[in-house]
Parts: sequence; structure tokens; C-alpha cells
Amino acid sequence: MARNEERRSVLADAGIRVLAEEGARGLTHRAVDAAAGVPRGTASNYFPTRDDLIAALVDRIGVRLTPDPDAIASVESRSPDRSRFADYLRDVVRRLSADPHVSLALFELRLESARRPAVARTLGAWRQRAFDDDVEFNDRAGLPGGRTEIALLHHAIDGLMLDRLTVPLDTGLTTDDAVTALVERILPR
Repeated sequence: MARNEERRSVLADAGIRVLAEEGARGLTHRAVDAAAGVPRGTASNYFPTRDDLIAALVDRIGVRLTPDPDAIASVESRSPDRSRFADYLRDVVRRLSADPHVSLALFELRLESARRPAVARTLGAWRQRAFDDDVEFNDRAGLPGGRTEIALLHHAIDGLMLDRLTVPLDTGLTTDDAVTALVERILPR
């Protein structure tokens, strides 16, 4: 069978759906084959081991969460202030919310990483790159705050997304209001 990138993406997207809907225990090669609508054995042909499958899901999540260059250019073209940073975070939340399967799968992988060192290594490396990219963007764009503030905002956005995707608290805050409040409270003036 020809190994092509389109088929790998279809399988990884199916794996993301399985992981989000069934959890880590439900993530099998057969379940991915069924979700992708491909013959049995296709997923294991592309991703021979569970670790290979998980690495492909992490890579695909990264692709699906990559910011739109136009959105980044729009943010970079404005003066570097807290409002601009809040708009950047709103874009992060928008991407995390666009397809709940992606964010739920990411949370499932984070939980699985607490039990499986191989998942922790794969996911940890990806998360560190994403964090470092955000710090670099912040520095390049001249936005307020540094590594500590970016880390605090990552922690806060993770919590906000977990809340919105699972059993949300009734706080009266919209997601947009929550992002504004986070930026106001975490970033220095």
C-alpha cells in the first residue's frame, strides 16, 4: 500500500476522534481503522506500534492547532500592548475550541502521559516547543510579559479549556471575558 501524507492525516484525524470520544483505552489500531473507514490493518501499516500512533496524533494535533499566518500578522501589525496580547490569546482559545475533539484528545494524552513515560516524552517535547514558540512570538512582537507570564497564561488557558470542554462552572464569565481578565491580572502594565 502506498504511504501517503493524505492517508496519514486521515488516520491521525480518526485517531484524534477515537481518543476524544473513547479515551486512551479505546485508542486501538482497529478503532482508528473503523473511524477512518479504511480496511482493517491500515492504521497498523502506517503506525506499527501504539507509540507510533500516539506520536502521529501529537504531530497532527500540532498541525491542527497551528495559528493562521494571517491572524499572527494581524496581531503583529498592532502596537504591543495588553489588548493585542488578549487578542492573541483569543485566537489560541478559538483554535482550541474550533474542534473540541482536538482539545479533548490533547487532554487525554496529557492524562495518559502521567501513566506512560513514552507518551510523556512525546507530548512533553511537543508542549515545550509550543511554549517556546509562544515565548519567542511574545518577544518578537514586543508584547508585555516574559516566560513566567506566558507560563501562567498557558496554565490558565489549559484550565479554561478543560472547564469549557467538560463540566463548566457557572461563573457568569464568557470565554472572552475570562481571557480579558486573565491578561489584565497576569501581564504587567
